[in-house]
Amino acid sequence: MPNVEDMNKWAVIACDQFTSQPAYWEEVKNFVGYSPSAYNLIFPEAMLNENIPENISRINSTMNNYIEQKIFSEYKNSYVYVERTLLDGSIRKGIVGVIDLEQYDFTPDSKSKIRATEQTVVERIPVRKSIRENAALELSHVILLCDDERRDIIEPMTLSKHAMRKIYDFDLMQGGGNVKGWSVRGEHSRALTTRINLYIKRKSKELSVLFAVGDGNHSLAAAKACYEEGLTSRYAMVELENIYDDAIKFEPIHRIVKNVNPDELIALMKNEICVNGWTNPKNSWPIKFYSHNKSGVVNIAKAKGASALIVLQKFLDDKKFDIDYIHGLETLKELSNENNCIGFEMLPFDENAKHDFFKVISQSGVMPRKTFSMGHAQEKRYYIEARKIKNVG
Repeated sequence: MPNVEDMNKWAVIACDQFTSQPAYWEEVKNFVGYSPSAYNLIFPEAMLNENIPENISRINSTMNNYIEQKIFSEYKNSYVYVERTLLDGSIRKGIVGVIDLEQYDFTPDSKSKIRATEQTVVERIPVRKSIRENAALELSHVILLCDDERRDIIEPMTLSKHAMRKIYDFDLMQGGGNVKGWSVRGEHSRALTTRINLYIKRKSKELSVLFAVGDGNHSLAAAKACYEEGLTSRYAMVELENIYDDAIKFEPIHRIVKNVNPDELIALMKNEICVNGWTNPKNSWPIKFYSHNKSGVVNIAKAKGASALIVLQKFLDDKKFDIDYIHGLETLKELSNENNCIGFEMLPFDENAKHDFFKVISQSGVMPRKTFSMGHAQEKRYYIEARKIKNVG
């Protein structure tokens, strides 16, 4: 755990957020200044076009310096119980621990007990792998989901937290809400491990997948690649959350296509994946688009695939368009006004999404990449805890 004066400057949001808004990361950099911060230990994707080898070397060197300066306090053989207060005031609960990477696989036909929920873009793994392979520490934004409808694993922690040591309680930068953490050790740790094992035994009779990666799959895939090459630890740090937690909300992730003539793209879509003329909900999905301060609707044919997102994503991928993934409708509208850009508003999830989530993955495999988001961008996991995965020097 970081032992610093200003945790507000230490904790930084997941590196794969605000990829189309580099100004966000400039504000973070200016806010942090010269203070010890997780910002100095990560590589925001918005900055991936800037001196990659030099930045990775700087990150690894800073990790070593922080360890030598004894910035961290070590908590052996423990979990962390986390309560994150979100923008709407709800509290999302989680447990920070580790998973065995031998039990995790991100390939579409995986039969492993820990799986990706969405398609993994293998091209995104090498840079993350390069960051991790020589790193002394891992900081994680991975959220792992369990299908605990009984609320047996995490929820009992709310009753026992008062008997545990609170190790942090602070407001997160850039409107991220509040986060609290308790050290789970001794009898509390043993009881939690027992509850996890009982969940595994019970769910193994129902599902082929017991845990699903809700956020951070590419970082976890990089950790897997590093382990398989003998570069780093067999285990990776994650935060486990219950998909039935009332504070977990699935939000659609919108698409924006850059460097394209919007009118030509719409014409191509209407020719290849849409229905023509009059339509109704029985044969199409209406998808709204935004471009040049105007909007419209394309009706994607249901005959083309299982969902509007699957059809649209395959179309855009096959044509090799320059795509970015946007959290928040207002941000999508704003970015769609830029020249040669068009944004597509994806449909919201229905009420049955949580109940069917693990069954769909268990039976059908991974979903298209960036299918959903667990809350708004500011509600993603922030880097707080660190874990040593390699000795310094």
